[in-house]
Amino acid sequence: MAFAIKAAIDDPRAKTFSFTAQKTMYGGKHIAEGDEIFLFASENEGGQGLIARGVVTSVAAVAKKRGIARQTPRVSLVVRRTAPARRPLGRKELKPFSDWKDGRPETELNFKFYRQATNKVVGISDRVAGFLGDFF
Repeated sequence: MAFAIKAAIDDPRAKTFSFTAQKTMYGGKHIAEGDEIFLFASENEGGQGLIARGVVTSVAAVAKKRGIARQTPRVSLVVRRTAPARRPLGRKELKPFSDWKDGRPETELNFKFYRQATNKVVGISDRVAGFLGDFF
């Protein structure tokens, strides 16, 4: 399984990225060292969407806080960039894909990243990973 993260990214050209206590959704909590991950610079944080492909070099689950009944699992991870994106893919390009049952990779990304606009780590299907591979 491949993964994608939408987060605040200060330097899109960095060789490594470190993310602390990131929310996980849609299987994102299963991310492990060695997994492929696609990095999206959050437009809510001034980013432009898809910026890079990488490999997870370190991952650690963040302990839940006591006294809070419902908590989304969180992880901290380090990613080594393996390739920069060659063309844009972000909220603007994915917004038209909102028929949640059409099975398109663009729709899966729009649903997982932009239906609820919070930053997060998500698991993605092999079909979406293949689609994203065409951007490199």
